[in-house]
Amino acid sequence: MNAFCEHLGLLHPIIQAPMAGVSTLALAAAVSEAGALGSFATGAISSAQVVAQHLAELQAVTTKPINVNLFCHAPAPEDAAHDARWLTHLQPFFAALQSDAPGSLTEIYPSFITNDALLAVLVQAKPRVISFHFGLPTATQLTALQQTGALLLACVTSPTEAHVAEAAGVDVLVAQGIEAGGHRGTFDQSVEPGITTLDLTRQLVQECRLPVIAAGGIMDGADLAAALRAGAVAGQLGTAFVACPESAASASYRAALLQQPPLPTSLTDVISGRPARGLVNRFMQDIDVPGRPPVAAYSRAYLAGKALITAAQQAGETGFAVQWAGTGNSRARALPAAELVRTLALELQQATA
Repeated sequence: MNAFCEHLGLLHPIIQAPMAGVSTLALAAAVSEAGALGSFATGAISSAQVVAQHLAELQAVTTKPINVNLFCHAPAPEDAAHDARWLTHLQPFFAALQSDAPGSLTEIYPSFITNDALLAVLVQAKPRVISFHFGLPTATQLTALQQTGALLLACVTSPTEAHVAEAAGVDVLVAQGIEAGGHRGTFDQSVEPGITTLDLTRQLVQECRLPVIAAGGIMDGADLAAALRAGAVAGQLGTAFVACPESAASASYRAALLQQPPLPTSLTDVISGRPARGLVNRFMQDIDVPGRPPVAAYSRAYLAGKALITAAQQAGETGFAVQWAGTGNSRARALPAAELVRTLALELQQATA
């Protein structure tokens, strides 16, 4: 076992991706209890007090380390004219569902870089692992988190981002490739590196001194073995855990993920305002069309996206949904989290025998 796993007491070089909105406390605890590293996503939680409560709940059910994930995106400036153009584009879809688009947009996912209350919670709780998505905390926040003794992980999608994170003083790099489902951790969403997971992992292992975790498209033990051969100390899996009964995925989401032949995936920014990979449905096909106006900024656009999804659900329309998934979705398995960890570990052993 490598130094990263030994430091955290992991039996397996497996990390469950945070997956805000889909992961649950039960999923994180089950994964960690099985000898891997479970993750708790705070990005969709607006209250620091709720985060503190959830951290206490996790500490009550497991003594194993849990990765606490933070969104570190730059807050979106208000742009009423930009928002209005996007809402005008969406209004016919709302009307077809006998609903109305929101009158205005606001950010629904606060950034950690402006959240002093959440920083205070983390300093008090001292989680063993803290990870950053969409960028990095401020220098002051980073210093405060370093002083807790937590192992600090930064998600990066290019060598340039990796060098910035390394210089800032994080401990581990999460190399997230283009295959990954959901929102990748790109610092600047206007830049799409387009690098595959294994290529990025190899580049970072060669260019950086920090340990590297591979993320994106990893679904089974053979994928894990390939990541480790590329120099990674562990693999981070998201889509592989969506179908677990402990996740918060809806029945329709699970059915779409497990469908055979598998549904294709694609990148789109029309749902949230940031590029994200998901199962292709009407949200992408009908709304993300040539000539559309620029999408409202993240996470302002997500307010409109979620409103449209709610309207569709109330009208019995299943074509508008958030069904994030990576390119390995055809190999998803509906296994309990602990059983999936054991299966992945056995497959990894077989692949490296």
